[in-house]
Amino acid sequence: MLAACQGEKKSNSSLEGNPLFIENTLEFGAPAFDQIRPEHFMPAFVEGMRQHLAEIDSIVNNLEVPTFENTLVPLQRAGLLLERTSTVFSGLAGANATDEIRKIEEEVTPLLTKHSDAIALNDRLFQRVKTVYEQQMHELEGEDARLLEITYNDFVKQGANLTAEGKEQLKKVNEELSVLTTKFNNLVKDGTQAAGILVDTEAELDGLSPASIAQAKQDAEQAGHTGKYLLNIQNTTRSAYLPELNNRDLRRRLLEASMMRGERGDANDTRQIVLDITRLRAEKARILGFDNYASWGLKDQMASKPEHVYSFIHKLVEAYAPKAQADAADLEAFARKTEGSDFKLEAWDWDYYAEKLRKQRYDLDENDIKPYFALDSVVKNGLFFVAKQLYGVDFVERHDLPVYADHVKVYDLLDEKGDKIAIFYTDYYRRPTKSGGAWMSNWVEQSRLLGRKPVVYNVCNYAPPVGGEPTLLNMDEVTTLFHEFGHGLHGLFADQKYTKLSGTSVARDFVEMPSQFHEHWATHPEVLRNYAKHYKTGEPIPAELVERMNAAAKFNQAYALGENISAVVIDMAWHMRDGQSEVSDVAKFESEALKNMGMLNAQIPPRYRSTYFRHSMGGGYSAGYYAYLWAEVLDNNTYDWFLENGGFTRENGQRLRDLILSRGNSKDLNVIFQDMTGLSEPKIESLMKARGLK
Repeated sequence: MLAACQGEKKSNSSLEGNPLFIENTLEFGAPAFDQIRPEHFMPAFVEGMRQHLAEIDSIVNNLEVPTFENTLVPLQRAGLLLERTSTVFSGLAGANATDEIRKIEEEVTPLLTKHSDAIALNDRLFQRVKTVYEQQMHELEGEDARLLEITYNDFVKQGANLTAEGKEQLKKVNEELSVLTTKFNNLVKDGTQAAGILVDTEAELDGLSPASIAQAKQDAEQAGHTGKYLLNIQNTTRSAYLPELNNRDLRRRLLEASMMRGERGDANDTRQIVLDITRLRAEKARILGFDNYASWGLKDQMASKPEHVYSFIHKLVEAYAPKAQADAADLEAFARKTEGSDFKLEAWDWDYYAEKLRKQRYDLDENDIKPYFALDSVVKNGLFFVAKQLYGVDFVERHDLPVYADHVKVYDLLDEKGDKIAIFYTDYYRRPTKSGGAWMSNWVEQSRLLGRKPVVYNVCNYAPPVGGEPTLLNMDEVTTLFHEFGHGLHGLFADQKYTKLSGTSVARDFVEMPSQFHEHWATHPEVLRNYAKHYKTGEPIPAELVERMNAAAKFNQAYALGENISAVVIDMAWHMRDGQSEVSDVAKFESEALKNMGMLNAQIPPRYRSTYFRHSMGGGYSAGYYAYLWAEVLDNNTYDWFLENGGFTRENGQRLRDLILSRGNSKDLNVIFQDMTGLSEPKIESLMKARGLK
């Protein structure tokens, strides 16, 4: 067990040659992926936890009066081996989770939870922090004051003020939750891979582009079904195949496979885990003195309490509902022109007929657009162009650092003087060992105290090149690239003294602001002209095609907003449970929650259902999925400021970098937002306007 592992120091022989144990000499501490093997992780985790607890003991056993310098600063220096090991492991667990990595994850997760609780619930440590908070908070400034405030509040939120009995109850719940969330994530990954639809003949794929058919054929071959076609589902409810497939029954089967992936009664069924996770979270909230988990989780967010989130959602629903009804009627009437007067629009029809209507109304075909969106050009001439024009930095590819999988690329980030300020990894292609979706994280967290520069990575799940052709993206996929790059810049420009305040270590409902803000540049004329060039001819995207794209930009926005609002409603409903009332039927609970908010719309299913909602059940967005829409208000307010002050300029970019992207959590986030926009509070009207709802 953990206590036994930590009570006896590991012999040097068990750590000899372990690249995780010795801080490597690669630039900026970049991971030595060519040396790290799965068997290195457990010894490094165990020794890292032992060292960390020893460092904590040193802090609490200090006989001097607690001060910021002898308590808070050593806390920031403690646990570096464990941090290094955890950072690399969690990155691989998401992007390259082999069976060995998954087995280690299941073994180590409860140990890490116990370790975290051993520190968060260490009364002697908390008493030192509390003493510093009470005696020095008034005299500290800047990052020192912010670090003390956040550290103290974190201890309180995690249960430092509980009785001994309460702490033991909390530890038990936390351990159970850590096991369940890991299991949930693994089952969702397996269930997603298993739910794809296998098709026997190409004729059944009528309507799909040649590239989509080639991809389905390649996916089937990789799955051991040579000669057939595999339509894989993605992490969200919708499928990229739905707009093209002429076969209505196949569309139905594909959408139902996606929506039912976690409730098929097979080994990947997650319904009981959803019930157990939400029950335990309600119990955790009760132990900590809160009515529900949402109240506990929102305490340190910009929204601050469930009432504010629900008020926000109600405003969105009021604007969305009439638009959704009108769009549904419009689509059904359009479909009846070819399908007959008794045709009823179903969820699996929406994307299909929306694409047809978009083509007719705006003369816009996605297959006409994709040849101008070659992945490599979007990255080099889109993302990196924005970074150069707004922030004066350059990304220069390098080939000397080891990577963990094929197609991973590495770049140096250089400032205007040519000085290297960060390293950036990109991992854009899907693989069987990669979780679905897209994300950003750090291989190395920035800290001036520790002398560390940021090492950041972006991960996506695009189809790899087939038959010598480049990967061509649709507009949604291009937007995702810009979104994750925005997160990346937030981490790459980090310039904090303390790791705890660095980069993206901010509230959930603020962290999505920089990412969503950068989505705007994907369709900015100057940026689009630079990267949208035909992959064969090099010709820039025609102006008239861009005009049609812009005209269609707000088309089908009710669906896009509706699927997100529904996911928010589901997430909040589960985490408003008080733990007293029993819930036994996941689908019924979900349906009632949507109905109560006026969002039960069979034609617009939630972006995620409970059984594959990793953000909510298995990730860091429990009672927090609203953050994407909340931050969309912030990002549109910020973009409006840009438009009112000269737009896409180097001066404006520097302002954003100075006031937001490089600030991390070093200042109250409401103040950071006010400093940038001049607004006393966020204005929801900007989101309504951007979504075409006003």
